[in-house]
Amino acid sequence: MQKFNQIQENINLKNYTTIKVGGISNYFAEPSNIEEFINLLKWAKSKNCQCLILGAGSNTLIKNINIKKLTICTRNMNKVKIEPKTGLIYAQSGVLLPKLSTLLAQNHFTGGEWTIGIPGTIGGAIYMNAGAGKYSISDNLKSVKVIDPDTLNTFVLSKNEINFEYRFSSFQLSQLIILEAKFYFWKKGNKEKILEKTKSIISQRKKQQPYHLPSCGSVFKNPISNYAGKLIEESGLKGVSIGGAEISTMHANFIVNKNSASSEDVFSLIILIQKKVLQKTGILLHPEVRMIGFDYP
Repeated sequence: MQKFNQIQENINLKNYTTIKVGGISNYFAEPSNIEEFINLLKWAKSKNCQCLILGAGSNTLIKNINIKKLTICTRNMNKVKIEPKTGLIYAQSGVLLPKLSTLLAQNHFTGGEWTIGIPGTIGGAIYMNAGAGKYSISDNLKSVKVIDPDTLNTFVLSKNEINFEYRFSSFQLSQLIILEAKFYFWKKGNKEKILEKTKSIISQRKKQQPYHLPSCGSVFKNPISNYAGKLIEESGLKGVSIGGAEISTMHANFIVNKNSASSEDVFSLIILIQKKVLQKTGILLHPEVRMIGFDYP
């Protein structure tokens, strides 16, 4: 099987992550539909080449090494279909959450306002069970269309066939790749009020979180009945830096790329935070950021 024209070689993945660090991928492609995605998997399988799936590159830290894989970025797989009468919404894995939030508001649906400030895609959000406050992406999920990269079989999983917990889905323990998702939003509301609420949410987040600097979003999961940012701040780590990476002075659960940080700078801060918080509080913080290429348990 010949290499497709859409496959590029030796691409720097720092341009495809929100924290702007990453390694060099041997092969890279951005399919625009599911058929192209499947063909890329077929090519990789024929070459015995592993795949790395990237969405918006948020919640992701990629080591500055040579990534001997085919990186497939889904951000061009961004089709959405809304059925206003049934409340059903079909979204491909590369749809950005703020786009979903806007489309929901335009169609008078409530319940998705929280997604406005999350810089991730549908696929990544389901994989991580992304959320904000009391809301999670799985709340309105009905089913997920997936593909098994070994057999190249596609099939649909209903929500009750997937295990969702706080910042966890069973996709993290399987090799299945998310292609598309179906959601159900039934509650109708006033469009202007919904848009007003989304504006308020994004305004509040910009005041509390370092949107002006590259980051991978929240680094650690919140422990039960506590907050990672609070524990990190109380451990005296706010503003601490290693190399070009800094624990944000705005929100301690964010590590920002302040001055051409390397992935090792960021990783070193993650380990430092875990060590200091554990020493001070006895609580081991668990990263929610996906670390690729690192020797991390």
